Amino acid sequence: MNDVRRFTAMIYRENDGYVALCPELDVASQGCSVEEASTNLREAVELFIESADASEVEGRLRGEMYVTALEVSAG
Repeated sequence: MNDVRRFTAMIYRENDGYVALCPELDVASQGCSVEEASTNLREAVELFIESADASEVEGRLRGEMYVTALEVSAG
């Protein structure tokens, strides 16, 4: 039986495409749409977990991840 793990996906537009990042594992991918970038990131994370040594996976994990808005003075 496969273990299901939950990670954060951050996706942003860059030029004519989208970049997808999993910050907990420092794994990234890209795509022409948000959906494609998300699918490609899922595949990249799965391949990383399958192929990397367990100690490397654990070493990259950053624990809990919080995504929130940040307001700063810009001038």
